[in-house]
Amino acid sequence: MTVAICPGTFDPITCGHLDVISRARRYFDRFIVAVAANPYKRPLFTLEERVDMLRKVTAEMENVEVASFDNLLVDFAREVGATAIVKGLRAISDFEYEFQMAQINQAMDENVETFFVMANPEYTFISSSAVREVACYGGSITGLVPEEIEGELTDMIARKFGTLRKGAV
Repeated sequence: MTVAICPGTFDPITCGHLDVISRARRYFDRFIVAVAANPYKRPLFTLEERVDMLRKVTAEMENVEVASFDNLLVDFAREVGATAIVKGLRAISDFEYEFQMAQINQAMDENVETFFVMANPEYTFISSSAVREVACYGGSITGLVPEEIEGELTDMIARKFGTLRKGAV
């Protein structure tokens, strides 16, 4: 059985993330979307909120499961029996960082291979940080995040920041 993990902070999940998950999952028997606790990034949403959002948008996808982790990625891969890490790339700048991380992971465990999936061109401009900023200023996030969580995401941001400033972005 081939097991892959697709790690990320997913703060929040975007249409680009969902596209990579949807396309890459077809090549593996078991595909685990691994939500990183990653306190160094100071995520806007709690780990539980991010896991819940991902479960909601991947619920209909066969062979996809969502889990969280708070240790080294290669250690998590060993725990779940994964031999593949799937990373989406939007631009050359993503590749430089992800290439370095892939080499570090390879040095720690030669049995875990990293696979890069190029972003669909329609999503290359979308990042979680851009989505958070647009939403915090009251801009439309339609088409940036999966529609299943759009309203929930807007409500969560309103609860965390109070009244949104409409039209600021």
